[in-house]
This record gives sequence, structure tokens and C-alpha cells, in this order.
Amino acid sequence: MAGHADTTVDAFLGGRVEAVQPAAGHHRSGLEAVLLGAAIAADATGRVIDLGAGAGVAGLCAAVRAPGTEVTLVEREPELLAAASAALRRPANRALASRIALARLDITTDGEAARGAEGVLREQAAIVLTNPPFRPEGAVRASPHPARAAAHVAEGGLDPWFRFAAWALRPGGALVAILPAASLYEALEGLAGRFGDGAVLPIHPRRDEPALRILVAARKGSRAPLSLLPGLFLHDGPHYTPEAEAILRGEAGISDVHGAWRPVV
Repeated sequence: MAGHADTTVDAFLGGRVEAVQPAAGHHRSGLEAVLLGAAIAADATGRVIDLGAGAGVAGLCAAVRAPGTEVTLVEREPELLAAASAALRRPANRALASRIALARLDITTDGEAARGAEGVLREQAAIVLTNPPFRPEGAVRASPHPARAAAHVAEGGLDPWFRFAAWALRPGGALVAILPAASLYEALEGLAGRFGDGAVLPIHPRRDEPALRILVAARKGSRAPLSLLPGLFLHDGPHYTPEAEAILRGEAGISDVHGAWRPVV
């Protein structure tokens, strides 16, 4: 698949990751996926699930960030899993390939048996990362490409994603989600009764602009209260801030440049 006219090869983390992505017709990963990978601690261990992985960018970035982890890319679209598989065969990713597994699942319909057949087991994951579909059905005009529309329109909202994360995580395991800021109410509803010790990090394009994204982390089964953290700013004028640049180049995780963010382990 790599090198075909219908795909692109895109470098992340200063070239330490090379992703193969469909050129059109699907959501293409970028900044949000890198932030997810940067949210975890460098010394994190155990199984990480990249839920709704797409072409696997967040999972690949997490594998680079935390060499002690094993990563499962969970995705329902075969074309995207094929792209992720092609990426694992690229020389830039060769050292990661032995730590990354692929699982084709539709979490809204596939039950425990189907999940187990793909190697995804109840309460086995240490961390679940997810960038779920982010526009409620009917809120915007969907893309004419069915696969791209599915990546942007939530089917059943966030609840199925948070429910799956609670099923897959071991007790005390961590969910990390990147969402539109407008999804905060729904995110809090999805966390209630399942997760605690939450942290919400607003992601601002610039210091004088409202947050457009939020990074949400929480622990399964905890009853500790929620924290609303100072924001992370991405741009200073036309350029990335030094902090954002360090994250995007893979030189730092979020906790390295933003002291309020607790590294997720």
C-alpha cells in the first residue's frame, strides 16, 4: 500500500515515526494524535490501546514515547488497518513493529468474543488513548466520503467509547481522550461512575483565543476529584510555541513542558 498514489507517507516526531495514510476519503491524523502520544509518561509500561486508531499515528507516537509499552491499534475500517500495517513495514518504524498489534473491531457491535478473537481482553490494558468521532450526528453536514464521515460523526456519542475503555482497562488504568472543547459536558457524563481523578487540559491555538480542544485523562474506579488545569498554548503569532514544537518533534512529552499535567502511567 505504501507508495501508492492513493496514500501518502507522513513524518511525525521529527521523522521518528512514518505513517501511511489514505490521501483522501478518510480522516487524516495530525496534531491531536501527537498530543495523545505525548500525554503518557516516558516510563509507562503495559498494554496501550489506541482506540479508533485510524492509520495508527497516536499509537505509534505512544510507542516511541514509552519504550516499555505494547500497543494495540483498534480500528474498524480495513483500509486504515491496511495503512497501519504498511507503516509497520517502513524502515523508520521497524524497531516499533514487534510491540504493535492490530485489531479490527467495531466497538459498537462487536461483543466480548469478537474482541477476544482480536486479542483485546477485558481489564488487560494499562492505558486507552482515543480521539473519538467529534461531531454529533446532525450538527454539521457530513462528508460525502462515507469513511470520512464516520470518522467525524459520533454514532451514539462518546458513551460507547468511554464504556469500551472502562471494559478494557485494568483497575486503576488510565483513559486519555482528546476532544473538542464543546464536548466537555458529554465527556463528564461519560466519565461519571466509571472514572475519577480526572484532569482536563484546555488546548488553545493562541493565548488570546478560546480552547478548541481539551485533553481529558482519568483513572478507572478512582473517586478522586476532577482538576481543571491551566491551558496549553500551541502558537505564538504564526509559529508554534517552543513547548508545542518540542512535543511535535518528539523531544518532550506534555508533562515535560507543562508542569500541571501529570504523566499518565
